[in-house]
Amino acid sequence: MLPARLVQTGAFIAANQLPDGQIPWFAGHFADPWDHLEAVMALGVVGRREEARAGIDWLAATQRPDGTWPMETVGETVTEPTADTNQCSYLAVALWHDYLLTGEVAHLRRHWAMLEQAIDVVVSAQLPSGAISWARSPFGQWSPEALLTGSSCIVLSLACALRIATVLRHDRPDWELARIRLLDAVRRAVAGEPGIFVDKSRYSMDWYYPVLGGAVTGAAGIDLIERRWADFVVPGYGIRCVDDHPWATPAESCELVIALDLLGRSEAARRILADIEMHRDSDGGYWTGYVWPDEAIWPEEKSTWTAAAVILASDAIHGLTPAAGLFRDLAETDHRAPVTDAAPTRS
Repeated sequence: MLPARLVQTGAFIAANQLPDGQIPWFAGHFADPWDHLEAVMALGVVGRREEARAGIDWLAATQRPDGTWPMETVGETVTEPTADTNQCSYLAVALWHDYLLTGEVAHLRRHWAMLEQAIDVVVSAQLPSGAISWARSPFGQWSPEALLTGSSCIVLSLACALRIATVLRHDRPDWELARIRLLDAVRRAVAGEPGIFVDKSRYSMDWYYPVLGGAVTGAAGIDLIERRWADFVVPGYGIRCVDDHPWATPAESCELVIALDLLGRSEAARRILADIEMHRDSDGGYWTGYVWPDEAIWPEEKSTWTAAAVILASDAIHGLTPAAGLFRDLAETDHRAPVTDAAPTRS
């Protein structure tokens, strides 16, 4: 049985969902595909399948002809038309998560065309380094820059997409090759090779996302986390969003919890998950951040994606659903086939 506090947090997310299925950050704010999908996954964990499926249907209804979604949408109005590759590819994670929860192949089949189009366009954004361009402009131009956090997450998305393709008996060697090259790029960057990704090392996400996405695991993953533990972890509050500000953010803290879990560091993960409860409000939502020298909530907002991160981390740690091991299980899938210049073909 799910803890009552998570049921309440799920109700908080559902209360912010719009009639068309869209889940904005909070009432009146924009929705972006990635955070919308994180909320969809959390709704699935707490048993709100109808609302979760409505969230997927909203993406199906709003996917653009090129396979992408805009970065920001307020209601029916697009406020930022740029397409973010990480946001677009995360559909695969949400669909695989639904399958782990329900075992329903029909739902995967129903949304295969949407997923295929999204992953195809993301794979087409791969740069010579193996990294994935972070965005395409409204004018159709791919950025020459890649982000370590985004590309690390796309490693996970491609793993989920390949699992879905296998279940549906589709062969996608081009996705497989793209994932191999992307894994290599992330690992080279973590090992110290410069120039592959834009330097955002002050952000905690660039620290733990190579682990969370499953690209850097085992001893290498533990070494990566220990390397900057003191820079980001603040006992009692969670972790910093950036290393140079006293600002703790529970969403990033929850993602680190999941990363620690897949590394087998369950005791540390549980401590941080317990610390995150200081950010909880009485309605089951969680404040986006807290500045501890000032003892101040900042910003004064409770985001749906923060609440969702708490639910997903709780599931990962406590094994509440059949989808609890998604991140852990996919991190164990290591594609080590040699990179080749030969063009892959589909069957």
